[in-house]
Amino acid sequence: MVITVSMNPAIDKTVDIPCLQPGGLNRISRVEYDAGGKGINVSKTIRELGGESIAMGFLGGNAGKTIENVLNEKQIRHDFIWVNGETRTNTKVFETNGAVTELNEPGPVITKEQVGALLEKLSGYAAENTLFILAGSIPNSVDKDIYARITRLVHEQGAKVLMDADGELFRNALAAGPDMIKPNRVELEEYAGFDYRASDEELFHIAKKLMEEGVRTAAVSMGKSGAMFVRPGYAVKCPALSVKAHSTVGAGDAMVAALAYAWDQKLGDEETVRLCMAASAGAVTTVGTKPPARELVDSLMEQVIIEKMEDQSL
Repeated sequence: MVITVSMNPAIDKTVDIPCLQPGGLNRISRVEYDAGGKGINVSKTIRELGGESIAMGFLGGNAGKTIENVLNEKQIRHDFIWVNGETRTNTKVFETNGAVTELNEPGPVITKEQVGALLEKLSGYAAENTLFILAGSIPNSVDKDIYARITRLVHEQGAKVLMDADGELFRNALAAGPDMIKPNRVELEEYAGFDYRASDEELFHIAKKLMEEGVRTAAVSMGKSGAMFVRPGYAVKCPALSVKAHSTVGAGDAMVAALAYAWDQKLGDEETVRLCMAASAGAVTTVGTKPPARELVDSLMEQVIIEKMEDQSL
């Protein structure tokens, strides 16, 4: 069973314009709305891949009801805590030249009692055959150690954790020993304290160190440079696939979804890597945060090139 946790979900509003004119009039050529937030995006992609998940977290107001309706339409199971206030709307402005401007709202205030209710609900699902996905931002009112708390809580019952976060959330959660992580290049550089663009070898070294600290799978997305996958006894990197891109928004979420789906289906290392690369590449061809079609993912899997890293001593 896969559980996606969206502490701060959103309605994703995607608009296309020729060129953003700050302080001036901007005429929109296309608008798309979808249920979003990293955890919900992961659930949508898992569904498209043919798997199942349960979406959990906090919802509020009319925007929350809209997200609930979308999940019902897509036949995605959910079990949210309802709160006062309005679930946020995040606006992504796409220009013809490929530039993206994001306007993200803060979201509702979450009380300690509501956090406690969510923890209790998550604990009820935790078991040895359960993977919890902790992805994305959290409301300002929630402590930055929440992912670490959830990780320790569900680990006590034998569940696994896949974490995709940044900054303080990432560092705190690592102390609790998540089983899988999906940082991007910048997030890993920030964690290591680098003030420059790290080489592939340096990223590999950081990933190996995380293995020594208990992480069992590190999938490092590197943008146009592809991605790196590190597991005990297995370390590879893959060049990025050549696709006609609309936006890189959602590519990381698709990779997380593929990792979770592969875990749930007990896929081998190579098939997992191919699925992750294909799902991520497929996601950049879609509008907004819509998941790639399974048929597209299957066709892209055949194009994935897997290169072994030199040092396999993990």
